[in-house]
Amino acid sequence: MSKPERKVVSRDEVDPVCWFGEEGRFLLNKEDTGGLYSFYQITTQPGSGPPLHVHETADEAFFVNKGRYEFEVGGVTETLSAGTVIFGPRGVPHRFLNVSDEPGQLLVIHTPGGVEHFFRGLSALVADGRPDWAKMQELANSHQIRGFQPPPGAHGDLGGPPPGVRRGAGAPTAAHGGRD
Repeated sequence: MSKPERKVVSRDEVDPVCWFGEEGRFLLNKEDTGGLYSFYQITTQPGSGPPLHVHETADEAFFVNKGRYEFEVGGVTETLSAGTVIFGPRGVPHRFLNVSDEPGQLLVIHTPGGVEHFFRGLSALVADGRPDWAKMQELANSHQIRGFQPPPGAHGDLGGPPPGVRRGAGAPTAAHGGRD
């Protein structure tokens, strides 16, 4: 990667990327940081968040900017409020869920950079409202993310999650249960 240069970004000038009840704004992409990290904001609806998943080659730090979130990292579950940060190391299963009554907001550092490519691909895969689990798993695999397979017969659309998946949680395998 080339040497990073100074960059100033206004959140409101960044187009949102949407997937399963979440909206991401990628403020610093892999290309902006010389591949070191990606920095982004996620807004989640109440009851929304990814199922348990693992990033095999990336670490994440989540700062709760607004709302309250239930996080599970490495088998420990706790509820965190605004102003709190939690680290999710590579290879450790983790998930989060917005337990507020209003949309919540997280700021995330993902290292090394590049997770924005996963989410942009995921957004394209679910744009028509009908998730293709096999394609989402393939996308997840290409980003070294693993998680749980969707329940048998799960062909849900964005109007309602497949059985066993929280509303807005996304595809258990690819959306966050797969590789992000």
